[in-house]
Amino acid sequence: MDKALQTMIDNMPEKTGKSLDQWKTILKAKAFSKHSEGLNFLKKEHGVTHGYANTIILLSKDESPSEDDLVSNQYKGKESLFPIYEMLIDTIKPFGNDITITPKKTSVSVIRKRQFVLIKPATKTRIDLGFKLPDKPTTDRLGNSGPFGTMCTHRVQLTSVDDVDSELIGWMKEAYTLAK
Repeated sequence: MDKALQTMIDNMPEKTGKSLDQWKTILKAKAFSKHSEGLNFLKKEHGVTHGYANTIILLSKDESPSEDDLVSNQYKGKESLFPIYEMLIDTIKPFGNDITITPKKTSVSVIRKRQFVLIKPATKTRIDLGFKLPDKPTTDRLGNSGPFGTMCTHRVQLTSVDDVDSELIGWMKEAYTLAK
């Protein structure tokens, strides 16, 4: 680590009132999507100088969020959808021991040799479930991929755990089988 940076980190409690780890905890709770939002927050709300605020934010971003953090952040303000997500994951896991569940910032990819399902809380009341089902015709329920583009061939919109029925499970199993 650069000497000047280490000096800033060492002086941070005296100059800002908190250690770097304390600032990281504060920023993590806020989950700013833009660098400038975090910068303004530290400067206006906590009186941190620009140099320290910038350093705090940059060093806070170095740590990748855990998979649990990624998923919980997706469902902030959409908590009513989380039981649907859990049911989907619990339904998919028994398909095979070759499944990888990969949370990202806004969605969760479910992969065998390639992605076969994509779970995305699209609105406060709806999860979009994307599938890779090439050559399968669309229906009223099994729509085109919509906002997923080429990541998926089809999409089903889920608003309740009751939507995870035998028909949906069948499509997920078919997508899993095709992903070998």
